[in-house]
Amino acid sequence: MDQFFTTFLNWPIIWQVFPDLLKTGLVNTLILAVVSFVIGTVLAVPLALMGLSAKRWLRWPARVYTDIFRGLPAILTILVIGQGLYALVKPIVGSSPYPLGILALSLIAASYIGEIFRSGIQSVEKGQLEASRALGMSYRRAMLLVVIPQGVRRVLPALVNQFIAVVKDTPLVYFLGFVIDQRELFRIGQDLAANTGNQSPLVAAGFVYLVITVPLTHLVNFIDKRLQTGRKVRPVDNGGEPAPAAGGKVAA
Repeated sequence: MDQFFTTFLNWPIIWQVFPDLLKTGLVNTLILAVVSFVIGTVLAVPLALMGLSAKRWLRWPARVYTDIFRGLPAILTILVIGQGLYALVKPIVGSSPYPLGILALSLIAASYIGEIFRSGIQSVEKGQLEASRALGMSYRRAMLLVVIPQGVRRVLPALVNQFIAVVKDTPLVYFLGFVIDQRELFRIGQDLAANTGNQSPLVAAGFVYLVITVPLTHLVNFIDKRLQTGRKVRPVDNGGEPAPAAGGKVAA
């Protein structure tokens, strides 16, 4: 047990790495995750609509994109984009692979979020669209104002789960070789672990990841339960008088 605590819970080393984890690692992890998730969501909306299109020339490219980015390992996609495209975009992004890491994570996230949106839109009853068209709405207007909002509401738990997955994928950009002030949580823990020969910095990094992901997991459960049960209706206070029954009569 002494060897275990010395290797994994060496408190002096943990306190040594915590400032960098919070000031640099946590900030970069959240930037990578949030920006990638937002860009992925923006790309996922047209991707989902293309996948639902009756036109084959729109549907097939969406399916091919989704199959490729969901079928490839995330690390392979990150390395191909981060290293393969670096020479092409170097005049734009400079010497930093940071934007390419965000791009790779965004493209991966878009393939999953697009499928989430597509399943949510398909779960909306067809009568909603038909009723909207009967009221004179165009197909595009009915989808944007009636069908898509209902579909997005139904997949909110899945979207939060996907954000958690993006957070856990951010350590993979470690292989692109960020500079010191661009390191995320895993890279900071890994660097100090390599320098000290001790695994405590990685344990500290894992703890910070849990601080991010565990509350989000409980948020998913809360949203899912709320969507299933709905909001509780409080009884209306009528000043002690019995509530009127059906037909306007006072209940006995």
